[in-house]
Amino acid sequence: RQLLDRNAPSLLNAAQQRWYGWDGASDSLWSQALRVMQEPREFAATPEQLHRLVKNDRELNCRRRQVFRGVDAMNPERTMVQMAQAIGAYVGTLQSPRTPFDDFRDALERGDRAAAARYPLDAQRGARLFVGRAGCALCHLGPLFTNGEFADIGIPFFVRPGVVDAGRHAGIAELNASRYNLLGPWSNVRDGEAAIKTRHVHAEHRHFGEFKVPSLRHVALTAPYMHDGSLATLAEVVRHYDRIDLERLHADGERILAPLYLSEGERADLVAFLRSLGETPIDTPRVVSRPCR
Repeated sequence: RQLLDRNAPSLLNAAQQRWYGWDGASDSLWSQALRVMQEPREFAATPEQLHRLVKNDRELNCRRRQVFRGVDAMNPERTMVQMAQAIGAYVGTLQSPRTPFDDFRDALERGDRAAAARYPLDAQRGARLFVGRAGCALCHLGPLFTNGEFADIGIPFFVRPGVVDAGRHAGIAELNASRYNLLGPWSNVRDGEAAIKTRHVHAEHRHFGEFKVPSLRHVALTAPYMHDGSLATLAEVVRHYDRIDLERLHADGERILAPLYLSEGERADLVAFLRSLGETPIDTPRVVSRPCR
């Protein structure tokens, strides 16, 4: 995080997202993977380096031929894109397991009061706050607890003296300039509908300092929090919104955020609810492969 000035987001349920990265500079899982490959502060890899890596590794080269049958591998840029597409395909399989909240929700749906009663009372109170007075569900809604869009939540965008993270505003510019977006020559979409989001996104002044609204599923496992990792605990996150500094917000139209002035008990209830969205460690899927021939 110190190297990149941004906190690494969760990869769970990434296949259900529309934009990738805190600034949305990628419009597909594979283009996000490719972005990391090329980033000077991360892998700093060139197409030629990646091509040599695959070409000189018998197992990798064999796997590439199996997956991308009939596709010329002599082009280094094509090899790089293929590697990114393979990583994107794997990341798309990472899905969050069921949580205590899911059990509570389903119990309510089928009218099973006994099962619903097993959901902790403090989490129940927190859930009421989340969808009610606290207004969290205005942005963190739906099965993934996110609207998938971007917002200014009052976190300073000054990284350090003289350095500003413009967030979504810069992300849109990078997306539009990329030859690896869904409108570019390496796009693997089969119809124009899949790329309509990229075709119609344009940077506006309001996007400056906006960052992606993250999914809250298994949020208890993803500390630290915010795009810059500046808050260490869920309690600090709740406190941030409870006493949010309106002077740090810029609004374009209706303002959504405002100080909540919750009691200490209410803040604790919100944290209990957030923990009920998943706090059990998740096992990485095992990949079982046979020798490549």
